[in-house]
Amino acid sequence: MADMEPAAVPDRASPDQCVEAMGYAVYNEDVSLIPLRRPCSTIQTISPISYGNATRDETYRKAMQQADYLCLDGVYFGLASVILDGKTMKPNQGPDIFYHFMERLQETKGRVFFLGASPATLKKMEERTHRDYPDVEVASYSPPFKPEFTAEDNDAMIAAVNAFKPDVVFLGMTAPKQEKWGYLHRDRLDASIVAAVGGVFDWYAGNRKEIHEFWWKIYMAWLIRTIDRPELLKRYPQIALFFWHLMLARVGIKKYPNKG
Repeated sequence: MADMEPAAVPDRASPDQCVEAMGYAVYNEDVSLIPLRRPCSTIQTISPISYGNATRDETYRKAMQQADYLCLDGVYFGLASVILDGKTMKPNQGPDIFYHFMERLQETKGRVFFLGASPATLKKMEERTHRDYPDVEVASYSPPFKPEFTAEDNDAMIAAVNAFKPDVVFLGMTAPKQEKWGYLHRDRLDASIVAAVGGVFDWYAGNRKEIHEFWWKIYMAWLIRTIDRPELLKRYPQIALFFWHLMLARVGIKKYPNKG
């Protein structure tokens, strides 16, 4: 009997490409090094807010800890590795990830799929893609707006993606729904990358004014976003939880397993 070929596995960051911090292995290289090969890999992002939320949501925590590429969103979670180990992290924020892969797909005449948001928002995103990236083929699907998807909802979403066979699937369902969805269904997607980019959908569609590049460069985009959306203030207790845990880890009271 002939030996069977080993099943293909998704590309993922190697331990030497990551920096450990508070139980998470954060990708510390440029996103240009992430390959576009099947089977599908996940890209997630981590911030103080997502860290805090993940302490109360096991599936969310696993989605980030087991992500193939967990990127630093902003710089503030990166303080953990600086304070605890004297190591810095490279920020790869949601917009960085989005525009990088859109440009790569333009160069390769690739295919992108937007999953999430309303039909009106998705239409605007498709129209802008045609203008900005004329060589990129684009499709989208608007899932039902509800707290939890049924098995039938998930099947319909996966079928829509797989019928198009995109290179990259961008998720815009708000956190942590989008992160958990990518984590739970990656293995069923006929794509190379599934990436949770959240608020980028509204910015790219023009529903909200895009934050100027200057604010991203000085790592204060969070402030502009909060001014634009004061309802985000309710998330701030999770930021306080992150800094509390960081202090406990610094004095040796709280321990984290190595994820490498």
